[in-house]
Amino acid sequence: MTTALQELGTHIEIKRPDCVLSWDVSFDELTVDVARANIVGFVEFLKADRTCQFSTLVDITAVDYPERAQRFDVVYHFLSMYQNHRIRLRVAVRDDEMVPSITDVHASANWFEREVFDMFGILFSGHPDLRRILTDYGFRGYPLRKDFPTTGYTEVRYDESKKRVVYEPVSLVQEYRQFDFMSPWEGAHYILPGDEKQEEAK
Repeated sequence: MTTALQELGTHIEIKRPDCVLSWDVSFDELTVDVARANIVGFVEFLKADRTCQFSTLVDITAVDYPERAQRFDVVYHFLSMYQNHRIRLRVAVRDDEMVPSITDVHASANWFEREVFDMFGILFSGHPDLRRILTDYGFRGYPLRKDFPTTGYTEVRYDESKKRVVYEPVSLVQEYRQFDFMSPWEGAHYILPGDEKQEEAK
């Protein structure tokens, strides 16, 4: 498999040197770093080229690296059912940059790109309906960014007196902030199955 992926990576680099920044095969997976501006044309090539035939978009996600200038990697996974190959594309993006949408090439990218926008705040230019898909209307922040607080900014509850759902700033009681850091087994006062054999050996 590794040899086939090496050959595929070489083929792609030769055919589209304008798009490929680098590529490598590790853990039997081919990963290609792609120039942001050329992502649409490159995805079209991967779909149409007879050697590639990556006709199935499996997923689009992102990874947050807050310490980098190009903070995000937008990651695409494709499958070639004809060649029985998978490929991963990575596009590095600054916080203030937009990524061209690939919805014209793969219609299924619509909801994937909306999810990436909702979770990371990455904008996709040319997307037909870029709005939140998992969080609520008026949600503040992007939950999968590494600087997003684990508690969020607001809490939601049903108010019996107002007979409706209300949004309030998060207010943590002190007990919430205290952790004992014990493993589940350290605080247990019972014998686990098999432990009786140790007692018998004594």
